[in-house]
Amino acid sequence: MNTSAKSVRFDDNSMWVDLSDGRVLAVPLAWFPRLLHATAEQRQLVEISSKGLHWDALDEDISIAGLLLGVGDLSRQTSAAA
Repeated sequence: MNTSAKSVRFDDNSMWVDLSDGRVLAVPLAWFPRLLHATAEQRQLVEISSKGLHWDALDEDISIAGLLLGVGDLSRQTSAAA
């Protein structure tokens, strides 16, 4: 059974994702700078699919699998120097 998002809501510090298996994930907005700096209206424009969450205007995609693994925004990570 693939777990998917049913709904998404926000408070001042967190994104709350209700999952199809009954779990609720609370994720710090600090993990996703685009969402952290977005307006409440922009955050509400989320598209929920079977794989994850998408905000077209914010160019943000978050997979449910990644959230379950505790993975935040990977788009700005740099490789460590040797």
